[in-house]
Amino acid sequence: MKRILFLGFIIIAFGSCDFSKYQLQDDYDFTTRFEISNGTETDTYPNVISFYEDLAKAYPSVQLKAFDTTDSGEPLHLAIFNPDAQFDIAKIKENKSILLVLNGIHPGESDGIDATMMMFRDMAQDSIKVPENVVIATIPVYNIGGALNRNSFSRTNQNGPKAYGFRGNARNYDLNRDFAKADSKNARAFYKIYHYLDPEVFIDNHVSNGADYQYVLTHLFTQHNRLGGDIGKYLDEKMMPALEDSLKIKNLDITPYVNVFNEVPENGFSQFVDYPRYSTGYTTMWNTLGMMVETHMLKPYDKRVWGTYELMQSMVAITDNQSEKIKELRAAENKKYLTKRWYPVHYKPDMEDPSIREFKGYEGEMIPSEVTDGERLKYDRSKPFTQDIEYFNNFIAEDRIDIPRAYVIPQGWWNVIDLLELNNIKMKAFEKDTTLYVQQYKIENYETGNSAYEGHYMHRNTEVSASMDSIRFRKGDYYISTFQDGVRYLLEMLEPTAEDSFFNWNYFDTVLQQKEHFSPYVFEDIAKDLLAKNADLKASFEEKKTNDPDFAENWYAQLEWIHKHSKYYENAHLRYPIFRIPR
Repeated sequence: MKRILFLGFIIIAFGSCDFSKYQLQDDYDFTTRFEISNGTETDTYPNVISFYEDLAKAYPSVQLKAFDTTDSGEPLHLAIFNPDAQFDIAKIKENKSILLVLNGIHPGESDGIDATMMMFRDMAQDSIKVPENVVIATIPVYNIGGALNRNSFSRTNQNGPKAYGFRGNARNYDLNRDFAKADSKNARAFYKIYHYLDPEVFIDNHVSNGADYQYVLTHLFTQHNRLGGDIGKYLDEKMMPALEDSLKIKNLDITPYVNVFNEVPENGFSQFVDYPRYSTGYTTMWNTLGMMVETHMLKPYDKRVWGTYELMQSMVAITDNQSEKIKELRAAENKKYLTKRWYPVHYKPDMEDPSIREFKGYEGEMIPSEVTDGERLKYDRSKPFTQDIEYFNNFIAEDRIDIPRAYVIPQGWWNVIDLLELNNIKMKAFEKDTTLYVQQYKIENYETGNSAYEGHYMHRNTEVSASMDSIRFRKGDYYISTFQDGVRYLLEMLEPTAEDSFFNWNYFDTVLQQKEHFSPYVFEDIAKDLLAKNADLKASFEEKKTNDPDFAENWYAQLEWIHKHSKYYENAHLRYPIFRIPR
């Protein structure tokens, strides 16, 4: 009787469970479209997300989260693999590193999308080695708008897949030029994911354009001198060789990204410089060890995808083995600029210090074009070669910036303040009006591009002069100490002379335009009085007329010069609106 009652209890208990919440692994088919098509196709965006949703339902080691909306109207997804089934990031960071993989920033370059789907599946199913000291995260498709704009023709140079996404996003931005300026919602969502994870290692998967050569795989690690210090040295001397050696064991040769256009690479080439506009340039500001994978566009799609798969496994293994060392190096680098006096900028390749590398290419020559009246480059794949070439991967900084104790940003520049907040920059608003003795910049010179670049007419070669003055700030303006983890971000973005500064991306163009002017017939009498009462001003005025013939013949320029040297000239014109408190 007791046994019958017990069995009845079990039946009732199980009958009350909602088994629809629990899917069996056998209910899913995790074979990818890439595999079904024998390596000729990549999947659509909705199917990619469905794949990760199902993977997360079937395996407790996988989690899928949705973050903010992108320009396409779709959310940005983040998938995480942790064999411990632990997804509290703070607890993960106590003893593990995080490796973040970014895919589909250019959705026509879909190799990483397919490779990462298979790697996540294989790790979840224990069919490949599962790391112990690193958690793998991926943004399955970053440029969702471009992925939805599917076609078969926009990648003119590329050998497969049959159909793929478009480079521009839903607003036609190239998202790998948007990390510094953040015009897209995609970039702002990425900020949240990046700072949520705070990854030690970052991989951005791409397909190359450029020369022809024998390699399926090329790597583009972040420029080691820009990363700097011991962590940059580790990247260049330990991590990069370890990756190359690992792939060589797998019979997969790899070379640095071949940075040439319509030239033969055996003449030598320099490393590509990843400014903060690029993904690895952005991650460098946070001392993350970053790299882009660049598979070769002309190689068959299946070889490119499997090459990416093997490369990522190698990077996972390296990070797994070196997790503690990487965390130590990064922690030390995060503290370095808290005590440093200077920050280097404007890196250029050191043409006197090349590295000599073995390179496997194809002979190429310039021959008469059968289409145009010029010449064209022609490679001969029947003539492969292996030779040593010069690779210029050592860079030197041409300038430096003294690191201030703090910046002060008036609250009116909310467009910049919003981006600082998204990047976890610590700021303190003044509780009352406050006068401070600060350093201010005046924009002395800059050049502006003649054509649009990613929605901007960028400035370059910006020059400033500095002076000290007492400035009254209002309640609600922001004091930003540089004694924080985001110091490199602050220096790269707030210093107007830095290549990808907010100034150079046109965030402060309103200060370049004079708002108040004068009527000549009114100011003529004022100018006469100013010269009569100020002997030094009059002497400078006469000297300029003597030394500048064009100025001497231009009556309006003369009045304007006097106006700009008087109290009537607005002090906001050309004054950079972010102020510095020196150390």
